[in-house]
Amino acid sequence: MKAIRIHEDGGPEVLRYEDAPEPVPGAGQVLIDLRAASLNHLDLWIRKGLPSVPKPRILGADGAGVVVSGPGFAPGDGVVINPGLEHGDGRITVIGEHTDGTHAERIAVPAEQVYPLPDGLDFETAAAFPLVFETAYRMLSTKAALREGEWVLVWGIGSGVSTACLAIAKALGAQVIVTSGSEQKLEHARELGADAALNHREDGVPAAVKELTGGGAHVVVDHVGEATWQRSLAAARADGRICVCGATTGPNPPAQLHRIWWKQLTIYGSTMGSRADFEAVYELVASGRAVPVIDHVFPLAEAAAAHERLEAGEQLGKIVLRIPG
Repeated sequence: MKAIRIHEDGGPEVLRYEDAPEPVPGAGQVLIDLRAASLNHLDLWIRKGLPSVPKPRILGADGAGVVVSGPGFAPGDGVVINPGLEHGDGRITVIGEHTDGTHAERIAVPAEQVYPLPDGLDFETAAAFPLVFETAYRMLSTKAALREGEWVLVWGIGSGVSTACLAIAKALGAQVIVTSGSEQKLEHARELGADAALNHREDGVPAAVKELTGGGAHVVVDHVGEATWQRSLAAARADGRICVCGATTGPNPPAQLHRIWWKQLTIYGSTMGSRADFEAVYELVASGRAVPVIDHVFPLAEAAAAHERLEAGEQLGKIVLRIPG
């Protein structure tokens, strides 16, 4: 089969579109002909060696396709994959990081990770939601217990997890403020339902958030890190909650610890999600209450161009790879 593999750590140039061994399903596994897969920042980190993984390795956590064989499904069934592998001890590993992934023509995964393709959803849209929606739901609902009518601040609306946060927060009845350095992205976010959109290249985001919300955001989603942390603490209201699932601009921001105790803030670290988190967002997507946003679709063979677009931060939503059937 054809796959995108890395044989060394590095830039997009280390991605190889090449022949790879066909997966051999084990007991309890479903063999899937993939039709679409998406990119996550996780793919960039693994490609760069952060962390370095055994090689050759097929990247890709998210995927959707057609069943070839396996328990619980009939050949030809459309399916989507839950990329989070639970181990019963609190650990969640990820397809494409800890195992070969979905940027390939076929994959074999445990049957409990496989769900029917929701009615009316195409393969590209199905491949766009699992990892980021699971991550967003765990932050907003499972961890922060977001309530109807509360205000959420989401930094960097171009990212997949941020568009997922917008969709899920609106589905849960919250009001959402998003940020971007691109006026075009801010306008698109308004069209997607954002209640307010602020340019984070300008000063005054915390002040604007306080004015819009009457005191500050109840929940702040920060996956940016060094560039936004001070402003996240400033923009949260007293007794607010801050959710952290990444640090794309660096992991060592100014701490400003006094803001945490003065405001009685709660900081939630969060990554991926449980089976219950996935099933909750699966229902939100299947019902149409939360809709994934697709930025661009590339052929599988052009994965390097897809990586370049994601790394440059040009996207709004998910970048998807179309896999020929």
